[in-house]
Amino acid sequence: MNLNDLSSLMERRQDGGLSFERFRADPALAALQWPDDVLRDFLFDHGPFVDDYADLDLSTITWTLETIPAAGFHTVPTGESDAGLIEHFAQNPVHWVTVRPLEVGRHWEDHGTWLRPPLLIDRCLVDPAGSGLQVLEGRTRVGVLRGRLREELHVASEHQAWVGRSQASTTERPH
Repeated sequence: MNLNDLSSLMERRQDGGLSFERFRADPALAALQWPDDVLRDFLFDHGPFVDDYADLDLSTITWTLETIPAAGFHTVPTGESDAGLIEHFAQNPVHWVTVRPLEVGRHWEDHGTWLRPPLLIDRCLVDPAGSGLQVLEGRTRVGVLRGRLREELHVASEHQAWVGRSQASTTERPH
């Protein structure tokens, strides 16, 4: 199943007549067995990222909440259609935090990280020759992290992120 297979569901979501609870209960989405945070951030709140991920086989992805060192975000890219966007947010991290709800800024100051984990995917899912991780959703958060690191503001040494990997690779990874 790919994003195009969900087009009718996405149209109903965009019309505003579909709550998240009804959205996630759709049989196609329920079969994915994805965490609510991933469904909400990737498919419900923002809609599908068709330009970069139209051919992504959603049914082969397993999501886990992982802890990643801050240094792991220094060079992580985003999709081609959003190239340069992370760097744009990194140029003024204080601004991008202040335009968010107050609890976002408080969380950065108190904990040195984001309030909600971004979504990253294993690059081999979009490019078989690719390696490493790619930002699927959360470009602002990753940009703020990079900017805060550059400006020597309070940043935690580790950050949580939802990471999507091929089911085959997750069964091969040691636990």
